[in-house]
Amino acid sequence: MTLKLFNTLSKKKEKFVPVDEKNIRMYVCGPTLYNNPHIGNFRPIVIFDILFRLLRDIYKIENVTYVRNITDIDDKIINTSKNLGISSEELVSKFKKTFSDDLISLNILNPSKEPSATEYIDQMILMISDLISKDFAYEASDHVLFESKKFNDYGKLSKLSPKDIISGARVEVADYKKNPEDFVLWKPSKEGEPYWESPWGKGRPGWHMECSAMSYEILGSNFDIHGGGVDLIFPHHENEIAQSSCFHGEQTAQVWMHNGFVNFSGEKMSKSLGNIKTVNELLNSYSGDVIKYSLLTAHYRQPLEFSDNLLTSSLSILEKWADFQNWDLDSAVGYDNEFMEYLFDDLNTPGCLMRLQQIFNLIKKDPQNKELKGYFVNGLNLFGLNPTITKKELKIDVKYIENMISQRSLAKEAKNFNEADKIRDELQKQGIILEDSPKVTTWKQT
Repeated sequence: MTLKLFNTLSKKKEKFVPVDEKNIRMYVCGPTLYNNPHIGNFRPIVIFDILFRLLRDIYKIENVTYVRNITDIDDKIINTSKNLGISSEELVSKFKKTFSDDLISLNILNPSKEPSATEYIDQMILMISDLISKDFAYEASDHVLFESKKFNDYGKLSKLSPKDIISGARVEVADYKKNPEDFVLWKPSKEGEPYWESPWGKGRPGWHMECSAMSYEILGSNFDIHGGGVDLIFPHHENEIAQSSCFHGEQTAQVWMHNGFVNFSGEKMSKSLGNIKTVNELLNSYSGDVIKYSLLTAHYRQPLEFSDNLLTSSLSILEKWADFQNWDLDSAVGYDNEFMEYLFDDLNTPGCLMRLQQIFNLIKKDPQNKELKGYFVNGLNLFGLNPTITKKELKIDVKYIENMISQRSLAKEAKNFNEADKIRDELQKQGIILEDSPKVTTWKQT
């Protein structure tokens, strides 16, 4: 079976061919923590978590590195912290805690690395200095800017020409630029704002530079997959390609993947429009599995119409599926072939969910079929779904249990079996019994 992924660069589905099968590398742009991330921010997190799980299954856990960054310095962060009268660090710390809790509730695997932008300022300064020395960047009014016209392939990701970019008002207008489409690599900090010392004065990096430096430092100059929302194609990812390619002389990611918007009442969900729904708020009414299932009901490249009706429908399905916890099954059978065909075809999650429902219906007709039950449970596990927690009668801290199971899985992967046993025993003291199979760990309340 061949994994095919849609590459924004080529505008078509392509066979996934790793740069190095023993070193699969993926970078995904994470959240800017100036507020609680909304459901639209979580769509790429859910989608690329599934791709991460699939790549680990195909190429083995130890051969896959997944980097998802945290943007912890940005104009929005600075402005919000000023309005609240707290430091940028306090603001980011506050929302990082909520974000981490939300990830646990949605059963999102920890990425291999989760760097914060401020940890890589030195690397950004070195990268900017190199671009200046190669005459791809210039200093102007205490700023450093990338001269876009010097990169011949500028616009190859978004398929926009400089004329299209300017006429579409997609660039920041500034009189110190040589050309309207030039973008900031380094900017001066105003009085009272966070700053770092640099050859160009006290300031901070441009947003695009942050991801280029982190991806290069951790994954190298030529890695497999770079992902994010469709809104990042231009200018963020376009500018990443330009500055990174001019810095190290190679193509950056081989495959660029972008998910569609989450819409609410027909409009893109965004903080500026005031129509957001945060995961943290939704968790007051629905389990993480219901939210995750809802995000998987449309193909990741298509817009997703989010609504209470969608959540209610997802809850209804998962409550029916929750019966699997009492099954006697053979999870060693692996995965259903049709389920995997959908998944290998550019992560067709709606097709996968449809196939799981078909398998579930077949099991109801043939309750003794352990093979079908194994296919069903293994498919759920690959998506990080556990329908048992959707039942409303459970009066326990689901987030805590999921986090403990996640930590236990990490301990087992690291062959720290003593720690794994301690976690199991601690949960058992609290009336929670873990049940392991080769592909999934489920739990029940005694």
